[in-house]
Amino acid sequence: MGILFVKASLLVTCFVGLFFCYHPGIFLHGKESRSQKPNFIIILADDIGWGDLGVNWDKRKDTPNLDKMSVEGMRFVDFHSAASTCSPSRASLLTGRLGLRNGVTHNFAVTSVGGLPLNETTLAEVLKEAGYLTAAIGKWHLGHNGLHHPSFRGFDYYFGIPYSHDMGCTDTPGYNLPPCPACPQHSTTTSSHPRDCYSEVALPLFENLTIIQQPVNLTSMATKYADKAVQFVNDASQRGRPFFLYLALAHMHVPLVMTEPPHNWSCEDPYGANLRQMDALVGQIKAAVDGIARENTLLWFTGDNGPWSEKCEFAGSVGPYTGMWQRKRDGSSAKQTTWEGGHRVPTIAYWAGKIPANVTSHMMLSTLDIFPTVVSLANASLPPHRRFDGMDISEVLFGKSNKGHETLFHPNSGAAGKYGHLQALRLNQYKAFYVTGGAKACDGSIGQEEHHHPPLIFNLQNDIQEQKPLDSKSAEYRAVLPIINQALLDILQDTATDNISIADYSHDPAVRPCCNPQHLVCRCQSTYWRADLKKSRKQLD
Repeated sequence: MGILFVKASLLVTCFVGLFFCYHPGIFLHGKESRSQKPNFIIILADDIGWGDLGVNWDKRKDTPNLDKMSVEGMRFVDFHSAASTCSPSRASLLTGRLGLRNGVTHNFAVTSVGGLPLNETTLAEVLKEAGYLTAAIGKWHLGHNGLHHPSFRGFDYYFGIPYSHDMGCTDTPGYNLPPCPACPQHSTTTSSHPRDCYSEVALPLFENLTIIQQPVNLTSMATKYADKAVQFVNDASQRGRPFFLYLALAHMHVPLVMTEPPHNWSCEDPYGANLRQMDALVGQIKAAVDGIARENTLLWFTGDNGPWSEKCEFAGSVGPYTGMWQRKRDGSSAKQTTWEGGHRVPTIAYWAGKIPANVTSHMMLSTLDIFPTVVSLANASLPPHRRFDGMDISEVLFGKSNKGHETLFHPNSGAAGKYGHLQALRLNQYKAFYVTGGAKACDGSIGQEEHHHPPLIFNLQNDIQEQKPLDSKSAEYRAVLPIINQALLDILQDTATDNISIADYSHDPAVRPCCNPQHLVCRCQSTYWRADLKKSRKQLD
């Protein structure tokens, strides 16, 4: 009831609340008594591969900070995003519910009218009602129009971009495939743009409800995110308030940005340079936590989905989870798909003195578990009148339990078939596929859509590459098939009787974020941001 009241009153109080809840300098007035509630920092990397972390896959050595954090905390090697593309994965993380329940089944667009349905309760809303200060920094991609904006979804402070940073032109376009041009400077500029490049509206940067830069300077965005995150942690700690920071990075999504001056730049490996930048950013956040609230802060790093393989050398590594059955038939087995490379993500949890150090967990877990786990640790209550797909894994984090999921369900998020439909499921070591194909690979091929009745079933314990399905006539296949089919039937029946939501995926060009419609591509920059861009350009000359 309290959460509903907060939502109902947001329109009246938002501007005053946003100004006083978090504004540099104002936030610190009047130190409050220190709370014993734990702090939470969720760092969500974008399009990161399981094999991008050195501790997971020793073919890369670009993540020393994350590798060190895994030694000081717990590394999860069988951890999965709830979907294989941006919007549905983020919606599930922040609600603890699959897209079949929360309504978010595929990505929102620049012109999307809706977003995460308003009757869904976010983790930030639960924690804010429990007395937490809350901030979202980075990519949102759950709706930017009206009340779908993060400032109305439980976050006291927001600094970031409303969707992926390839969904608008910039003056610093970076590395992409195909390459996209910079924003046009003059209305007379004429050029042909690749199909996936956005040229009409520049990418905006928000602080709370205000666009403070359009287009965003991508070369300095990571630094700004780190500075804002550290400032929020410092301010909340000085005030003695428990805090929740949701830091949704642009890394490792394209376009990859030029992170260093040319004389230090590894031209052969822009992905590695961006991976090192991401790792340094995580190290900066961890250092801030260690210096301020080391023994009272859970730091949880994970990814929204696997690498975008059609981007070729600008995409990450799935490690050994190659989905060879699909690869042999053309198409991708990574992002957008339900193959392991699409949803098995690198994950590390760190909490000094609470989470045992240097532990590798082989439990089957999911980003769906973050919501109920954090709510439990905060001694808050789950929203009523709805069911959740995640589970409280506090005891796993503390080394007191080896209980993970027996089943996980993988929806279609952008490959073959209908959005949101459960097309694959995991039952212990078994993985069943009902639909395959539909995602583009680096070579441009797209796997043919195939429906499997009965399903393909792989035994991941013996075949992590998902290369050879079980013989449908074998005793092993016949033994596990009815259990798999029953698990799928059970969740479909469960969602049919649940309180589910339906997202509005309608479009209207008028909702595109634009700080100045009178200027080409909505260009506007303050003196501060112009100086910032000039400095970045000078570094790259």
